[in-house]
Amino acid sequence: MEKNYDLPVDHELFPEGTKRCSFSKFSVWMAVVGVVLAWGVYAAFRVLRYGLGETALDDYFGFGLWITFDLAVIALGAGAFFTGLLRYILNIDPLKHIINLAVIIGFICYSGAMLILVLDIGQPLRAWFGYWHANVHSMLTEVIFCITCYCIVLIIEYIPLILEQRQLNKIPFLHHLAHNLHVVMPLFAGVGAFLSTFHQGSLGGMYGVLFGRPYVLRDGFFIWPWTFFLFVISAVGSGPVFTVLVATLMEKMTGKKLVSWEVKSLMGKIAGTMLAVYLVFKFADTWAWATDVLPRSGLTFDQNFFGTIYGKWLLWAELGLCGVIPAIMLLTPSLRNRPGLFYTAAILDCVGITINRYVFTVQALAMPVMPFDTWETYNPNWAEWGASAMVIAYGAIILSLSYRYLPVFPQEKKLNAE
Repeated sequence: MEKNYDLPVDHELFPEGTKRCSFSKFSVWMAVVGVVLAWGVYAAFRVLRYGLGETALDDYFGFGLWITFDLAVIALGAGAFFTGLLRYILNIDPLKHIINLAVIIGFICYSGAMLILVLDIGQPLRAWFGYWHANVHSMLTEVIFCITCYCIVLIIEYIPLILEQRQLNKIPFLHHLAHNLHVVMPLFAGVGAFLSTFHQGSLGGMYGVLFGRPYVLRDGFFIWPWTFFLFVISAVGSGPVFTVLVATLMEKMTGKKLVSWEVKSLMGKIAGTMLAVYLVFKFADTWAWATDVLPRSGLTFDQNFFGTIYGKWLLWAELGLCGVIPAIMLLTPSLRNRPGLFYTAAILDCVGITINRYVFTVQALAMPVMPFDTWETYNPNWAEWGASAMVIAYGAIILSLSYRYLPVFPQEKKLNAE
């Protein structure tokens, strides 16, 4: 068979001026991730084929690992809309060096969350009911529309990066299309910030109006419960450092510098500021809940906790260890500029937000609300873990392909110049 010498070889597909590992090493890595993906796909197939009976979800726990995972990745993926807002609307120029990665992470988090929701709704063939037969009295209606529209916005923001691939960019039409999309990107950044803000808020607001669940019930501010605003601020307080952690993990795996320390430190300062703002309101919320909302519900503070699995340690870990401590570390220059402390603070920040989503999702359902009820425990099974692992593997594949073939990191060439 005659060879086609016009086809570019693999290294000619890499971003200009950069080096990547051999195709054989890359194939081994993709095969490892592919095994995890295959396990997750099998779990998803079992759930779609046999229903939610394949999971550990039941009449007590309609929400479980999947919703916790969804809410956590959506919060951590907030680095996309918040970084986009700061870069394109407030024109913070240094963020241009990390905005591409933030968009990719946002796309992975939101598209992955929607994949999980397809499994979680129970009857995925009727998923379109939420759009066509919308319940206008439910906050989840706004969530489903906003999260879908914002996922579309992220796709639009991702397209210019794909079109800037070394070979595609040689095609005049695609080159000009990418340029024109960059010109209008501030518009999409603004739309994305609006959509993401309201769906983040409505996710929190959904919990705040559950009057039958005293652990999450909150009073309102105008038409919104306090949790509406807490979910938004907590997301922007963790999303930026999650983006930095992903960039750092990629640096460790590739052995290359991808983002300068100045940009990382700036992202940490931004996240620390927003985390501090969140903690002020979160402590006020917790105090008002314990001293006002609970007594009016006929409950005490201690009644909202049980044993070790639902103990008070979760609250103190969320607010103290994973809240106050990382906020201080990220806001203090002498601490923030020490890489070890910086990354520790970033990890604690992300863990704290994940704990918050867990207790709102699982502990709220485990707590007895009727005289004949008892505390219930929930333990996700292999199908739920497998489906969650599927999304992680899917994200690893998207990140790997993007790093290998797309100009994700504008500083990479300069930082690794020999």
